[in-house]
Amino acid sequence: MAEESTSILCRDCFSRDKISAPAKAPVRCVSCGSPRLLNNEELFDLTLAHIDCDAFYAAVEKRDNPDLLDKPVIIGGETRGVVSTACYLARMSGVRSAMPMFKALKLCPKAIVIKPNMEKYTTVGREIRRRMRDLTPLVEPLSIDEAFLDMSGTEKLREEPAVAQLARFASQVAEELGITVSIGLSHNKLMAKLASDIDKPRGFTVIGEQETMDFLAPRPVSILWGVGKVLNKKLNVQGIEKVGDLRRFDKMELMARHGSMGERLYYFCRGIDPRKVSIDGETKSISSETTFNDDIGDFEVLKRKLWPLSESVSRRAKKSQLSGHTVTLKLKDKEFINRTRSQKLAHPTCLAEVIYQTGLALLEKEATGQTEFRLIGIGISTLGPIELADPIDLADPESFKRRQIETAMDDVREKLGKEAINKGRLID
Repeated sequence: MAEESTSILCRDCFSRDKISAPAKAPVRCVSCGSPRLLNNEELFDLTLAHIDCDAFYAAVEKRDNPDLLDKPVIIGGETRGVVSTACYLARMSGVRSAMPMFKALKLCPKAIVIKPNMEKYTTVGREIRRRMRDLTPLVEPLSIDEAFLDMSGTEKLREEPAVAQLARFASQVAEELGITVSIGLSHNKLMAKLASDIDKPRGFTVIGEQETMDFLAPRPVSILWGVGKVLNKKLNVQGIEKVGDLRRFDKMELMARHGSMGERLYYFCRGIDPRKVSIDGETKSISSETTFNDDIGDFEVLKRKLWPLSESVSRRAKKSQLSGHTVTLKLKDKEFINRTRSQKLAHPTCLAEVIYQTGLALLEKEATGQTEFRLIGIGISTLGPIELADPIDLADPESFKRRQIETAMDDVREKLGKEAINKGRLID
């Protein structure tokens, strides 16, 4: 029987060691004295990581303006806007992403508000992404500032375990780019993502496969991927508050109660996640289209076709936590000639109503009755994080009402299915 041992890595000098049970892991690195030690029985075997930049937009602004270093910084619109992100000083006052700016400033009146500079953030994000791909070609971007990495095979190539390579990466990014990251290292995507959220900022958390069940059991069920506010409330009513509570039910029972999500819950509550790291790259646009059985030239008929497509784009954007700054209408006439017309918005959107109304204005200019079309499509591009989407405009009272209506519809659909509620414009 193999002797049990714990692997140790210093995050500062990267020295590695192993100690045999029952010896206790040291509190400080024996080489450099640093207290920043990682230790886990599976430390040198795990290869799936989630990397997330810490308060990314605010970190870039503080890096570029040292006068901001010890000040609370909020990135977002002005008093009528919403918070995109906030530095950790501002978060200590209760400021959170997507919070209305007027509320954030009440909580943190000394905060410095900076309008987002997406071009600058994208440039820095691409440099960090490039460095990720220097580690491994298996990088799956989730947003401008986070990604999954599959480090399998790199250990033999560099003669260094994945955990050491990742620790060096974090150190180099901080030193050379002035941006800190938090890393989660585990045996699958679910657990790596959970690990990266545990010890922000500058965190590095390792969750081995053997400890997964014990780690998950006492956690709130809301930490599981796909469990939003509505589903969480529904589970709580059923007496399911902790992840461990889900294990009382077999797969068929969970599927009977929650459909396909029930199957995911069965596996996720046990720390099982078969999803692989995908290298398809970042989503550039989100669109939906339909081809007609017969060509259509009538504006009113085309108008009715546009709404469900707009809802489809909105649904996918929300699921991916993305918003778009540009709306594009696509039409294909009976000669198979494509027409695309685009409109850049004042603010990014993920709302079906905004996508629809923008597309409708573009459609009105094209569907004059002189041409028949065999296809219509709508999409959004120039994508960014959903936190920047659809800020409340006090000059437009209807903007808040539109958000409330759509959020209420989304909540009903999450609970009862996407056909449970629709707008009257779908009725012929």
